[in-house]
Amino acid sequence: MKLKLNAIFWVTILLLHSCESKKSVFIDFEKTIPQVEFAVEDMEKTLLEKDYELKENASFRILIAIDTAFNQPEGFRITKPNNKTLQLLSGDANGLMYACFELNELIRTGEILENINHIEEKPYIPKRGIKFNIPLDIRTSAFDDSGDAAQNNIAEMWNYDFWVAFFDNMARYRYNAISFWNAHPFSSMVKLDDYPDVALQDVCGTTIKPQDEPWAWNVPEMASAKPVANLKVLKKMSIDEKIEFWQKVMRHAKNRGIDVYFITWNICLNGAAVPGPNAEVGDKKGKYGISNDYQNQTSIDYLRKSVKQFILNYPDLTGLGVTAGENMRKPMTDEDKEKWLWDTYGMGILDAKVVQPEREIKFIHRFWWTDMEKIMKYWGDYPDQFDMSFKYAKARLYSHENPPFADPLLDWMAPQNLKSWWNLRNDDIFIHRWGDPAYVSGFIKNMPYKATAGYHMGSDGYVWGREFISKNPESPRMLEINKHWFRFLLWGRLGYNPDIPLERFEKILAARFPETDAKLLLKTWQHSSKIIPQINRFHWRDWDYMWQPEACMSGGKDLVTVDDFRTNPTMQGSGILNPFDFVKASLAKSEIKKITPLDVAAKLEQSAATALKGANELLNSETTKELEQTLLDIQAMAHLGRYYSNKIKGAIELEFFKQSGNEEHKQKAVEYLKQATNWWQEYRDVNIDRYEKQNFARLRTFDFDKNLELTRNDIELAVKALSYASEK
Repeated sequence: MKLKLNAIFWVTILLLHSCESKKSVFIDFEKTIPQVEFAVEDMEKTLLEKDYELKENASFRILIAIDTAFNQPEGFRITKPNNKTLQLLSGDANGLMYACFELNELIRTGEILENINHIEEKPYIPKRGIKFNIPLDIRTSAFDDSGDAAQNNIAEMWNYDFWVAFFDNMARYRYNAISFWNAHPFSSMVKLDDYPDVALQDVCGTTIKPQDEPWAWNVPEMASAKPVANLKVLKKMSIDEKIEFWQKVMRHAKNRGIDVYFITWNICLNGAAVPGPNAEVGDKKGKYGISNDYQNQTSIDYLRKSVKQFILNYPDLTGLGVTAGENMRKPMTDEDKEKWLWDTYGMGILDAKVVQPEREIKFIHRFWWTDMEKIMKYWGDYPDQFDMSFKYAKARLYSHENPPFADPLLDWMAPQNLKSWWNLRNDDIFIHRWGDPAYVSGFIKNMPYKATAGYHMGSDGYVWGREFISKNPESPRMLEINKHWFRFLLWGRLGYNPDIPLERFEKILAARFPETDAKLLLKTWQHSSKIIPQINRFHWRDWDYMWQPEACMSGGKDLVTVDDFRTNPTMQGSGILNPFDFVKASLAKSEIKKITPLDVAAKLEQSAATALKGANELLNSETTKELEQTLLDIQAMAHLGRYYSNKIKGAIELEFFKQSGNEEHKQKAVEYLKQATNWWQEYRDVNIDRYEKQNFARLRTFDFDKNLELTRNDIELAVKALSYASEK
C-alpha cells in the first residue's frame, strides 16, 4: 500500500510540475473591433494547438492596439519592447487584423513565439479584390448563367453561412474588396414605391437545362424568355427578407475589412423588362412599360430610382460600377452610352446623396465599348472617388506575367490623373488546383504601380461558390475558395506583399500537410502550374468563350484541332512563332530569333516530367484526402502538358508536310498525335473517377471520355492531310 501511495505522490508532483512549466500567454486587445476579435480567435486556436495556456497572469503578453501616429493604411508593426511582450500596432482595424494573421501564421508554421522580434509591413496594392459573378436568380442573372457552376449555386448565394466562410477566408488571405457582378441586381435587392411589382419574391431557378449549342439557352447578360417562363422556386423569400439578408451579408464583409461593390452590364434590365405571362405576342416591354430601349424614359426613371434605393438600402455598400456595354449596341453612340449611364446611375447616386449628404459612393467605370473623352464629359465632376477598370490580361490571367494590353488605357488615363482597377480574368483554370508563387509575384510587380487603384480577380462564366463536380464530395460540399485555397491565398497575400519568400510558402504547405515533403510539393506544384500559362502564350484566344485550356475546347468546337494549332496566333508580346511561321522561316533557311514551337513543346515536356516525378514520389498511403486530391490534380496537369507538347509537335510536322509535301513529316505528325491521344487517355484516367462532366457557359459540355474520342480525329486529320500544292 505504501508503494502505491508513493507512486501516486510522484505522479501528482510530475503533473503539477508539467502544469507549472507549460507556456502561458495573455492577449490584450480591444474587444469592440470586429476584425481584431476575429483574428484573435484564430490566434488563440493556434496557441492552444501549440500547447500554450491562455490566462491573464501569463508569463508572456501580446498587446494589440491602434496607434494613431501610424499613418500607413492597413500597414502594421510588430515589436518586442521586452523579453516578455510582443506589441502589435497599426493605425486602423484592418492593419491590426493583418498583424494578428501574420503573427498567427508564424506560430502555426513553427516559429517560437518568444523568439519573434521586429516585423513591419504595408500593402503593396491598395485594393485587393475578388471579382464574383453572382447569379442571384434566373431572372437577375450575372453575365451568362447557363453553365452548371451558376445553376448549382443560385440558392447558395442566399446562404448566410456561405458568405461568412467566404469572407473569413478572404480576410485571412488579405483581400479587402469584393465586386459582385450582376446584369441587374436591383429586382432581387430593391423594392420601389413607384414600381412595386418589379421586386422579385422568392429565389428562382429554371427547369430548362442548358443546351450544348452556344448562346441557345439564354441571352448573355440578360434573362431570356424561355428559362423565365419555366421557373422553379429554389428558396421562399420575400423581398423584405432579401433586403435584410444582404444588409447582414454586407455587414459581415465590413467586419472583415472588405469593401463591397456591385458592378453591372448595361442596358440589361432583366426581369423588369421581360414581358409578363399575359403580354401580347410581339410585346417587347415588361412591367410598367420598362424595356431595354435606351430612349425609354420610363426605364431611365426606374433605374435611377433603383440606384438611389439600392444605396439607401445598404449602408455598408462601398460603391458601384458600370460597363458601357454589353447591350449598348448600335444605334447608340459613345455619347448616348455615357449620357444614359449618367442619367441613371450618376443621377441615382446624387439623389441618394441628397438624403445622405455624408455618404461616399466610390465609382468604377469599366473601359469597354466607350470613349475616354465622353466618359470625362459626364463623369469628370463626380463628387466621390472615381476609378477606371480594364481587362488587364483580357480573359487569360494565366498566360504571361507582363501582358501588354493596358498601354493604350494608361496613355488615356494619365492626363486625367485617373487610376484603374485591373480586372484579372481567370477563364483558364476551373477544375484543377494551381499554385505558383513566382508567377503571381512577377505578375503583381509588373502592374503599372502608379496607375493602379487595385485589382479584382475572378471569372465571367463561372461562379466561385461551392464545388459541384466532385464524385466524392465533402458534406456539405467544399467552397471553391477552400478547394483552391492556395491559388486564392497567393493572389491575396502577394498583392499585399509581393516579396514573400518561397520559404514562407513552403512552411505554409508544411503546416497544412505535415505528412509530406513541403519543399518538394511546392516545386512540383509550381512546375504543373507552368503548363496552362505556357499553352496560353502559344495558343492565344482572347476571350472566355473562345478557349478553355483544361478542356482544349472553344465555343464553336468540342475539341480544338491540330489544324487550329498549326495556324492560330500566339500571344502578343510573347515572342513565340506559331507552326506556320516557324516552318515557313525554316524552309526558307531564315534566321530565327524568336521562341519556336519546338521550344514551347520542350518546356511543356520538362514541366510535365518534373511535376509527374514529384507527384509520384509524394503520393503514398499516408497522404490525407486533400493532399491526395492535390497531387492527382498535379498529375492531371502533367498529363495535359504532355498532351499539348505532342500535339504541338504533331502540328509542326503536319505544317512541314503541308508546305513541303514531304510524306515523312506526315508520318511523324501521325506518330506525335497518337502519343497525344495516349496522354489524353492518362489525363482522362486520373480524372474520370474524381470529376463529373460539366457544362461551361458558352463552351458546351466538357466530357473527358468524349474528348478522348475526339483526340483520335486529329490522327485522321493528319492521315488525310494534303500539301498546300495538292490542295491547289
